[in-house]
Amino acid sequence: MELLILRRRKILAEKGRDLLEEKRDALIMEFRDVLEKMYKIREEVNESLKEAFKELSEVKMLIGPLILEEIANNIPQALELEVKMRNIMGVRVPLLKVKERQDQEVMLYSFIDTSSKLDTTIKKFREALRAILRLAEIEGAVRRLAEEIKKTKRRVNALKYVIIPKIENTIRYIEFYLEEMEREDFFRLKRIKSLLERKSEERIEATI
Repeated sequence: MELLILRRRKILAEKGRDLLEEKRDALIMEFRDVLEKMYKIREEVNESLKEAFKELSEVKMLIGPLILEEIANNIPQALELEVKMRNIMGVRVPLLKVKERQDQEVMLYSFIDTSSKLDTTIKKFREALRAILRLAEIEGAVRRLAEEIKKTKRRVNALKYVIIPKIENTIRYIEFYLEEMEREDFFRLKRIKSLLERKSEERIEATI
């Protein structure tokens, strides 16, 4: 009975190991795809920031640092951040969305002593901010996927190298024990048979 239970447990453990290995492999594939996207977005962020700071430098030269600082301090917050969660292969990862406030579409600074380049600079920095948020989102996904891969690998290794071998060793021990018992029973029966045959022969001889 115990042997049957152990054999069933081994089958279940092997099925669990196979499913976890499939999950691990799928997670690794997804991780590689997300990682590749992350590298591309990093390049976009670097390029976007480079363009934004170039525009800023040119605006500073045109209108002067003091006016630029005053304008920067008076520009209201025009972007709102919305944080949601989504599932990638059963792993919850952050989803960041930037929403532009409708009431802030019109620039609230005077066109006197300013340049049209200032609008371009603000636009470039907003684009850079969006790229940075996309990068933050995908970096969060990379971290969560990496953690899930490690966790899944640990579970696979526990089944593969600890739980299943332990069950197999117990099964082998029980099988060996049962074989020994069968062997002993066989020899015991053989001795009993031999003893009975001798006694039968002795009785026959005694009657002659």
